[in-house]
Amino acid sequence: MRLTGLLLGAAAVVTLAGCGSGGHADTVPPTATGSLERLAAEVKCKPNLQTDADEIRQAICRNGDGRFILATFATDRGQREWINDAKDYGGHYLVGRKWVAVGDDGVVKALRGTLGGDLEEGVDHHAHTG
Repeated sequence: MRLTGLLLGAAAVVTLAGCGSGGHADTVPPTATGSLERLAAEVKCKPNLQTDADEIRQAICRNGDGRFILATFATDRGQREWINDAKDYGGHYLVGRKWVAVGDDGVVKALRGTLGGDLEEGVDHHAHTG
């Protein structure tokens, strides 16, 4: 699996992501399920598919909240391994069952208002001082 390339791509999108609206629902809906296309339709984005493999499907999305990566996984284990490795690059993650959205903090919080899921944070290497 070309995990390193995928992670670097995810990190690049997180870096390039603009500020989202920051608005999100106070209540979290039940966590969404489904294909990458179905999840993208839920948040009103047309996915730009970057990876279409048996173990992972990954796309770049943009909607009114901003730009983000949306990925779906064949297995829970594959998803958790991807997230654990990706967190070393920092970022903000919205995690559902066999899917993840990665983007700016405001973007993932806004997506959570539609998709549900759990928020996770990557390692903030900028907070360390020498």
